[in-house]
Amino acid sequence: MSVTGVALMLFLTFHLCMNIVALFSGEGYNMICELLGANWYAIVATLGLAVLAVFHIVYAFILTAQNRRARGEERYAVTARPEKVEWASQNMLVLGIIILLGLLLHLYNFWYNMMFAELVGMEALHSPSDGFAWIQETFANPVFVVLYVIWIVAIWFHLSHGFWSSMQTLGVSGKIWFNRWKLIGWVYTTLLMLGFLVVVLAFAFGCAPSLCAA
Repeated sequence: MSVTGVALMLFLTFHLCMNIVALFSGEGYNMICELLGANWYAIVATLGLAVLAVFHIVYAFILTAQNRRARGEERYAVTARPEKVEWASQNMLVLGIIILLGLLLHLYNFWYNMMFAELVGMEALHSPSDGFAWIQETFANPVFVVLYVIWIVAIWFHLSHGFWSSMQTLGVSGKIWFNRWKLIGWVYTTLLMLGFLVVVLAFAFGCAPSLCAA
């Protein structure tokens, strides 16, 4: 659970780096999309991510059910816990469901219209390799913008708790390091999610530097 969570967080970091490129250069972003198109290595990486995500989601549901039966509201077995149980810790299942629904929406908007479309030769509104156009198309819709903002906030809550919980599960314990990892996790996840939020809102309001240069 912790290992898959850390791996998925690293992927989110990579994904944000790609999105930042789109923020400043549509041409640069499309070059990355073409490189990571329906190539064998991209397909293998996608399958690997899918396995990690499915394992993480399924195990999370199993762990939540077991903990609720055994300890009521307690979600994770950790060596040290804050005096007050955090809201995110109490609502990890709800947050997980919101994140899963957001993931399905994101896969439809981008993976389905790009990699899948290229694999099966499906005709779409834009070229599968024109990821920049798909970003503009998606965030021109205010409904999608609102849904993505909700999704990003849910991911922030989930990660802000999950980061330090993962560190404890991986063996980092003690009050001093508990507080340090909690702070590191909060700063890291906040910057990460703020980055995604900036990208969404910049394209939604048409103020992304890459749009101004187009």
